[in-house]
Amino acid sequence: MLVAGSGGRRPPAAALAAVVLLASVLLLGTGPALADPARPTVDPTAPTPTAPHPGLPPQGSAPGGGTVGGEELDTRGLVVADGTPPLPDGVVAQGWLVADALSGEVLAARDPHGRYYPASTLKTLTLLTLLPLLDPAQVVEGTPEDEQVEGSRVGLVTGGRYPVSLLFQALVLQSGNDAANALARAAGGVDRTLEAMNATAAEIGAFDTVAGTPSGLDVAGQSSSPYDLALVFRRLVADPATLAVLTTPTAQMPPVEGRSPGYQIQNQDPLLTTYPGNLGGKTGFTDAARHTFVTAAERDGRRLVVSVMATENVPLRAADQARLLLDWGFATAPATEGVGRLVDSGAEALAAAEPTTAAPTTAAPTSAGPAGDRSVPAAAGRDDGGAPAVVGIGLAAAALAVVAATVVGRRRAVTRTPGPPAPGPPDRPGPPDRPGTAGTASPSTPP
Repeated sequence: MLVAGSGGRRPPAAALAAVVLLASVLLLGTGPALADPARPTVDPTAPTPTAPHPGLPPQGSAPGGGTVGGEELDTRGLVVADGTPPLPDGVVAQGWLVADALSGEVLAARDPHGRYYPASTLKTLTLLTLLPLLDPAQVVEGTPEDEQVEGSRVGLVTGGRYPVSLLFQALVLQSGNDAANALARAAGGVDRTLEAMNATAAEIGAFDTVAGTPSGLDVAGQSSSPYDLALVFRRLVADPATLAVLTTPTAQMPPVEGRSPGYQIQNQDPLLTTYPGNLGGKTGFTDAARHTFVTAAERDGRRLVVSVMATENVPLRAADQARLLLDWGFATAPATEGVGRLVDSGAEALAAAEPTTAAPTTAAPTSAGPAGDRSVPAAAGRDDGGAPAVVGIGLAAAALAVVAATVVGRRRAVTRTPGPPAPGPPDRPGPPDRPGTAGTASPSTPP
């Protein structure tokens, strides 16, 4: 392994047992002191971010202070699995990750838990959260607020009538912030939608993610990470319903008499028709996030997911950097042991994560060290807000709060509008079983 600094959903009872066990250990005072369990939140009253974080963004962690996916992912720089080909030139994104979507093995990453502004890649969490909850046949009427939403729009107009199924396509294909607004309204409002999105993030172990808008428009405190985007997208491509949305090539917006003619929208994933086996992707851009992208592809029975964050279009677009990382990932041996793994649930992350005790250092190297060099740490520590380490009642309460989000689920956050039952199963599947197991005040627009 080279390091340079700088499966299916668990049953609710198993998830509850895992985290209650963790909380019990904390209450009994065993184990080392852990970081402040308070999770980051958005601050809608703060000025809207208009530029990336100076230097590296905060680093995320599990509620107990450990590293989700394994301690090798506790790096602000590069980590690469042993025995893999050289990484491709041209991948300059500040944060990225390549993982096997079937086994969950993380093959390589840079700053995997850096909490970056996600821009419209956050819409993947909107899709993951709301598609199982809303009736696809429900019709949502356009409003003046939809017409006036900032950033990329699909073109909803006041009085237009749009099926939920079409709004999901508009959300993904055209990155419509107006579609995100309309879907949130159908789900009971923006506040309920954000509550559900953040509950979903906790449920799947995406603890670096804080949703402050359903569209990805920038707001202070909103974040995701290369690791979390891969977690979300892994779920999306494992579910036939969400995969069908991601891979839809075109959709037809209906005419609205006196306001808008009907027109076709096209999928803006740059790799959908140009990369063999592509399973869809989501672009994003804001002034604060810069360019972001998450995608997946399948080849010879192997499925990879790649996320790219905080990059520019020069020398290569985010999607073209992802293309290089997909090629690299498919060139690795299928049995490659990863540097970490994509967890199957938040309960698993809480049960497995252990706190990091090493103090952060200050020098960020610019390139990977020699093979076998496993600890060349870089600047910027965990996002603990400077709070002292705590144990006991507070941390146990925080862990049990995540249990509530995990076990009770985000369904209580959204009241489904009555209507004809949606086709298919009432809940989405978790990630596929691993081998051997049973079975943006800135516009959020595509780059």
